[in-house]
Amino acid sequence: MSSTTTSGSGPGLAAGHDVRGPRFVAWVTTGVLVVVLLLAAVAPPAAAVLIAVQAVVFALGAALGPRRHPYGLIYARLVAPRLGPVTTTEPTPPLRFAQLLGFVFAAVSLLGFLLGTSVVGGVFAGFALFAAFLNAAFGICLGCKLYPLVTRLVPHSLSTVSN
Repeated sequence: MSSTTTSGSGPGLAAGHDVRGPRFVAWVTTGVLVVVLLLAAVAPPAAAVLIAVQAVVFALGAALGPRRHPYGLIYARLVAPRLGPVTTTEPTPPLRFAQLLGFVFAAVSLLGFLLGTSVVGGVFAGFALFAAFLNAAFGICLGCKLYPLVTRLVPHSLSTVSN
């Protein structure tokens, strides 16, 4: 969860995303990454295929944002209608940055598997799993926490990553 959430109702809610959506996405991602690590132990080529799919999902989330993220679409269509009204939101740019960070971990993991170094593949899949689980279970989004620091260091390139 981002430190810049808006609670309650009003105009601030329209600008952000329901915090439950990214947490749902993090739970699905956690499940996928657990399967990647299990496959890495017994079938590294299968782990490579699954981490490649997850890398594409991360890339789509970073490029398209939470509203068009593949797992976010599942949340919006199947889960959100069954929940109560949105009470807390978070801004889009940190969520997109978190997906970009997940993409980097997944891409390095995939590269490790493709180069035959399953340890590297597993370690970077583990990094992505740690970040996803932290968000899913505790509402702590590492990418969202890093976003303000990174925007101070590289303000021009990240300022284009918005809604």
